[in-house]
Amino acid sequence: MSVINELRMRAPLAERRSWDASLAVRLALAVTVISTLLIGANLATPIYPLIQADLHLSSFAVTVAFASYVVALIAGLVLAGHWSDHIGRRAALVLAVVLGLLGAALFAVGTSLPMLAAGRALQGGAVALATGASAAALRDLLPSRPDWASRFTLMASAGGVAAGPVIGGLLSLLPVPTRTPFILYLGVLASLLIPLVLLRARPAIKAAAAVNPLSALRPRRPAVSPDARRSFWTAASVGFLSFAVFGFTLSLAPTWFAEIAGTSSRPLIGLLAALVLGSSAVSQLISPRGRFVVPVGLAAMAVGVGLLPAAEVTGSLPLLVGACLVAGFGQGMAFRVVFNEVSVRVDPSLHAQTISAVYVITYLGSAVPVLGLGAAAGIWGLNVSVTVFALTIAGICSVLAVGSLVRRHRPVR
Repeated sequence: MSVINELRMRAPLAERRSWDASLAVRLALAVTVISTLLIGANLATPIYPLIQADLHLSSFAVTVAFASYVVALIAGLVLAGHWSDHIGRRAALVLAVVLGLLGAALFAVGTSLPMLAAGRALQGGAVALATGASAAALRDLLPSRPDWASRFTLMASAGGVAAGPVIGGLLSLLPVPTRTPFILYLGVLASLLIPLVLLRARPAIKAAAAVNPLSALRPRRPAVSPDARRSFWTAASVGFLSFAVFGFTLSLAPTWFAEIAGTSSRPLIGLLAALVLGSSAVSQLISPRGRFVVPVGLAAMAVGVGLLPAAEVTGSLPLLVGACLVAGFGQGMAFRVVFNEVSVRVDPSLHAQTISAVYVITYLGSAVPVLGLGAAAGIWGLNVSVTVFALTIAGICSVLAVGSLVRRHRPVR
């Protein structure tokens, strides 16, 4: 089935030769596509100070460029989060890669805030399409192991976002650091189209109507089945807080971290920005088990985020590193469990739509609090604003931890 026919939701005219890849290869490809798109979306994190200086942008302008990606991502999840159910997982991933290429190309040649925002918006649309498609593809490939499907999804997401700043920091050492990293990335991303196009696609979960197939792609309200509603809201709440922290570490934190570390080294700044997400990805491999993983994880996240202002006051780089690692590991512990609870309660035919709904609220955490933080930094300064932000997040995490502990301490009936 050709990609064009899949996108048109029509049956192929004739059987064509294609690559019937193994299960392992299909799993690797689904993980690689979403990871690579997220790497590209966060490649600019350690380069933002250079871009900010070159284009004479304010701190708020940087958060606007960052938030344009998140806003487009959220809109994409609402408008197209269910598309892979109808056009197929492969076609959705191909379309996501094409959008990612356009976004990275525009960001690479950007000479103004509108150009940067447009490039970031295209990247957001790409990640939106790939988020639901890759998560659903992993669930399709591992029908008897939904826990591993969820683990792969979160590991790919957190790992891709964490790798972006590190790779961006290293590539920024090359000539023309505001351009070269994105040009190299374009080549890597384009190479993913080859296996995707050659792959023998599996049929869509929900065949479109023969009369008006495009009606299946109409925007839908995020919907959750009644049996998964409680788990959905728990996962969405934890996700919102998690991505508020992630959004901070990927936008304004590089400048803040550089002051604490007393360095202008972009690789080091990129590494510091990736610590929270990197430790979150590692937690998916270690995966502690037990009834109290969620409250313990939320408590650890509260402690880690709460220690960030202390690291700034003392100027302690070890304390900063430790706080980021604890916050990220705790987030990964808690979010893995609550995310999996949603995944296992949803019918496979609704998986892409439901996971997209979770991420709609989750990614709002990367937009609303971060925009507020950027605006506050322009009024009260970055240090004061970050302190209030961190203590607020830590306080809410503590409340959720106590609530989760009470709920999970009740005897199972």
